[in-house]
Amino acid sequence: MELKHGISHNKSQFIHQLFQVLLVGLTIGMTRTVVPALAESDFGVPKNSFVLLSSFVVAFGLVKGAMNFVAGRLSERIGRKQVLLLGWLVALPIPVMIWFAPSWSWVVAATVLLGVNQGLTWSMTQTSKLDITRLEERGLTLGLNEFSGYVGVALAGIATAYMASHFGARQGILIFGMTVIVLALVLTQIWVKDTLPWAKAEAAKHAPGAVQTMRPRYPQGVSSNPSTKEIFTLMSWRDKRLMALSQAGLVEKFVDALVWIFYPVFLYQKGVSLPNVGWIIGFYGFVWGGSQLFTGRLSDRVGRHQLNVWGMWICGAGVAAMMLGEGVAWWASSAAISGFGMALLYPNLSAAVADISHPSWRGSAIGIYRFWRDLGYGIGALGLGLAAHFTGQMQAAFWFVSLSMFASGALLWWLGEETHPRLNPAQ
Repeated sequence: MELKHGISHNKSQFIHQLFQVLLVGLTIGMTRTVVPALAESDFGVPKNSFVLLSSFVVAFGLVKGAMNFVAGRLSERIGRKQVLLLGWLVALPIPVMIWFAPSWSWVVAATVLLGVNQGLTWSMTQTSKLDITRLEERGLTLGLNEFSGYVGVALAGIATAYMASHFGARQGILIFGMTVIVLALVLTQIWVKDTLPWAKAEAAKHAPGAVQTMRPRYPQGVSSNPSTKEIFTLMSWRDKRLMALSQAGLVEKFVDALVWIFYPVFLYQKGVSLPNVGWIIGFYGFVWGGSQLFTGRLSDRVGRHQLNVWGMWICGAGVAAMMLGEGVAWWASSAAISGFGMALLYPNLSAAVADISHPSWRGSAIGIYRFWRDLGYGIGALGLGLAAHFTGQMQAAFWFVSLSMFASGALLWWLGEETHPRLNPAQ
């Protein structure tokens, strides 16, 4: 039977994959409000120990980046579904470890497992949807993917804040986390299909001599069956377009590291209640997630490049704005501005990578892009932790991230180009 590409032809599987990424977002979101805000009172982190507080996100970023790299290559050997299942199995101990944690080191260890889980599961939900959809639906596909994931992050942050207020931080995370992870395992086993056959069918259509209406500007001089080293060097420095996209992906994660580590602490120390902290950070997640319903689709029409560059700069402006005013309404609005900037760049950096990566090695290319992108959690968390430590001011971390976003956006504008094959096709 011929495998057809397109959302309409694969609607049921597309919806199953969207629900999977919602569950992935719920899993990471359960740690993003309660754990940093209550690190001192519930998990024994000394006050103003900025580097120690950042350590769990440093660990997460290093591990998730590496697992993205592994997931892409592994999925081309054993299939997407098996990698997704493995990711959910790894997640099972996480809520139990946080519930039992006698010290902060247990939270860091749980976050290492979370990095493995997120690297395997989020990579596969994204890659699987790209496998079964058409080229001209790529922006829409990634927009819907990230919408589902980051709405899940926002919902989990709010839900666990209320559950922590009612049950306590540890028990609230245990109940929420085990429910989500067990549900994800069951649904993956029963309803998710392996989409690797769709990727192979698409690769055949892009073979030399095949008739195509739009030919993307694939990198030149790449072998038909490139090694991991060849793809890694291509993504990292040999192709300036892919390098520009990878560095932008890395730096934009500085923002998410800041939101994860210091937004809850900053707001909590300003006297904001834990549920309101959840709502302020939730504005960031809801605007980021909700706006991607149209920013991904918009890039299919007007291109990726300008949206990516402006997204970097708008996101950086939202971070700076957090320092320039006071009050719940101001902080929520600033968080929303950063969320909108992320919505412009987040699906479209990935879409740009997918545009110019050949289907036969796209899974690996996306995995390596996601390696660099999520390494940004580790590098960013370490950088903002050191900035706060050496100045003695948490605000220094916000300025470090904001300036990094403006500089990275300028580098992307200089080295990048439009990748949409309809707007900038190969000759």
